[in-house]
Amino acid sequence: MKPGKADFTGSWNGRASRSPSVDWAFGTGRGAAGVDYGDKLFWLSVLIQRRYAQICAEHDLTSLQATLLCAVKDEPRQMAYLATALGMTKNALSQLVDRTERRHLVSRASSEQDRRVIMLGVTPTGKVLAEAVFAETTKRLPDVAENLGADGQRDLERLATAIVDASGVSASTSS
Repeated sequence: MKPGKADFTGSWNGRASRSPSVDWAFGTGRGAAGVDYGDKLFWLSVLIQRRYAQICAEHDLTSLQATLLCAVKDEPRQMAYLATALGMTKNALSQLVDRTERRHLVSRASSEQDRRVIMLGVTPTGKVLAEAVFAETTKRLPDVAENLGADGQRDLERLATAIVDASGVSASTSS
């Protein structure tokens, strides 16, 4: 079979048969059935965001509050770093931190090295909540790929890891 041609005989497993929705005409951003790659990424994003929002709501948090808590759960981070990493303006981040701080989940402190630098860390209550949200998210988020076979799930894991690692925003990124 030529690359870019569909085999409609079964589910896609990364090597054999493919469905037309994932049979990409490489370099065009469109599949053989005219399905836009960006459209599929958009809907994947919606699925992930919806699942994450459900998990956050179960912990009485907004998605942004949960993301903030998870970003600082292991170590304090500079506010400037958080604004960049979370894609927020400094003003929007300050408002989010204000709301989260009122719930006694995070606290601000001046850096020991430079008092002008504001560090954000979790309180003990925030740490427990962040760990619970993070654990639940890492447990349930892979369910969005439950309809893929084992090979497809491994492929998605590999690709997601490569994308996150290349972005510079991951658990191993320090501030």
